[in-house]
Amino acid sequence: MAIILALALIAQRPHIPTPKESSLWVVFYVTLALIFAGLMWLFAGGEYAGQFVAGWLTEYSLSIDNLFVFVLIMSQFSVPRRYQQKVLMVGIIIALVLRGLFILAGAAIIEQFSWVFYIFGAFLIYTAWRQAFPGGDHDEEIKKESVVVRLLRRTIDISEDYDGPKVRTLVDGKRMFTPMIIVFVAIGMTDLLFALDSIPAIFGITQSPFIVFTANIFALMGLRQLYFLLGDLLDRLKYLHYGIAFILAFIGVKLIAHAMRENELPFINGGENIAWAPDISTWMSLGVIVVSMVVATGASLIAARREGRDVTLDER
Repeated sequence: MAIILALALIAQRPHIPTPKESSLWVVFYVTLALIFAGLMWLFAGGEYAGQFVAGWLTEYSLSIDNLFVFVLIMSQFSVPRRYQQKVLMVGIIIALVLRGLFILAGAAIIEQFSWVFYIFGAFLIYTAWRQAFPGGDHDEEIKKESVVVRLLRRTIDISEDYDGPKVRTLVDGKRMFTPMIIVFVAIGMTDLLFALDSIPAIFGITQSPFIVFTANIFALMGLRQLYFLLGDLLDRLKYLHYGIAFILAFIGVKLIAHAMRENELPFINGGENIAWAPDISTWMSLGVIVVSMVVATGASLIAARREGRDVTLDER
């Protein structure tokens, strides 16, 4: 409901949010998530509340990483800043739909095949390595247009300029798409890739589809305001990807350990459970997630401050 209301407000009054406005909205959404966690603690118990908070923080950290890519896409397609709210809102809705579908599929697969945790775990460890050591010019790789975007350019008429936030416009009496359609497709493809990472990650924290879905909703709700609140600060979070990589690797190891304890594959330990595999608790997971993000963010801000001080000294 909050997302639908926000979309209606953006459609009627597209603008660049002030830092104060963005801050209030971010605090509002974070408070909502914490109230929801409190209600879960009250009605379902501390274990489920802890799973929700750990899942929410994991998805929130991955969503912040998603913002880096959104910034590059906005820059690549020169989206006017006052219309970026609409682009972000559409991107969030696409992300919710894709993640909802993946959650349903993931829950069904996990219920039938417990060995899928081996695959999820290995995938997250690979993703963590790719996150920490992307290789080459990562920004340029992101800026390369996807096959879908290139196909779109060849198959439909697209105007040279934006017409406000519109997707369709009239040029010399001819109906055409605006570049906004390409931006939406690029954002949608990005959402798809991030959903592939985020869903296995949160299933490593909880197997409850309800908690998985609500954690994703609360993580995505404040993403639009966070984009404008952080602004140039995103460029200063240079070590954030290491924190996210550590979280993904940790959850990957946790998933593999869980798969070993529930092992049913005949070619591993004769199809028997592996008793010595560690059972990593929800609260330990929550601690690792919080410490990883605090350390990565703190190190990034300290490094940015030192670089700023060095630049000031050089100018003198």
